[in-house]
Amino acid sequence: MELEALLNYPRALPAMSRTVSDLLAEMNKEDPSPKRVAGLVSQDPALTTRVLRLSNSAFFRVSRQIGSADEAVALLGMTHVRSMVMAAALGSSFKNVPGVDMQQFWRYSLRVADISRSLAALLRQNEGNAFTAGLVHAIGDLLMHIAMPDTMGPIDMGTPPLDLRRAEVERATLGYCYADVGAAMAEKWQFPDAIVSALKHQVSPFEDEAYDPLGGVLHLASWRSRAEEIQLDEGGLVATFPDMVGLSLGLDLDSVLGKDPTEWSFSQALAAFID
Repeated sequence: MELEALLNYPRALPAMSRTVSDLLAEMNKEDPSPKRVAGLVSQDPALTTRVLRLSNSAFFRVSRQIGSADEAVALLGMTHVRSMVMAAALGSSFKNVPGVDMQQFWRYSLRVADISRSLAALLRQNEGNAFTAGLVHAIGDLLMHIAMPDTMGPIDMGTPPLDLRRAEVERATLGYCYADVGAAMAEKWQFPDAIVSALKHQVSPFEDEAYDPLGGVLHLASWRSRAEEIQLDEGGLVATFPDMVGLSLGLDLDSVLGKDPTEWSFSQALAAFID
């Protein structure tokens, strides 16, 4: 299936609810209103439940219980609320995807989001954009599995979804990969340009005249999380470390490995996606 046909496949690109669309429009403004954002979240009971579940999970390490959308906006800030709105929307849109272990997918995506945020802080990049981009960086693979399960099945058999060579194999087979699909989806959903660009360039952030530092952060965070999922040993980590991307950002292997998130439970955060 061609990329354009995939993006127009009726079930491949879930329609945003009116509430989520209005939220994105408000949060994309130069000076979004916290009061309006909180009010929009509160209008949708299901969205409110998911946002509060994420807000109070160990993932965000809040100092006290958050009981309302107003508190979530006030305590966590607009960038994290954007991330939670997108997480809630995606979690409700993608419940069961053929050929995908959804619990593993969201666990991995949350891991990439947290490592991206840590690396962005180290490099003085926008941590909110890094977190959101990390959370949705692989969403294209879900769309591809929904739209063309018969095509993705053989690819999965030869190269599992979290294999380090996955993007390369998808492009060789289809002419595009999850990064291309995810970027196109993010553009349709009116994500900030910086996130769309990072998703598009995450596989090759500094090639073909591209220079996308946030894409480089995603590349390194994805590598680290995939290496963890497939349990690479020390020799494997050294052999597969993306040296050129690390060099471009001024990060070596030890600095990337040292940016693992602190220990926290995935259970509460995962529940917002798979329950």
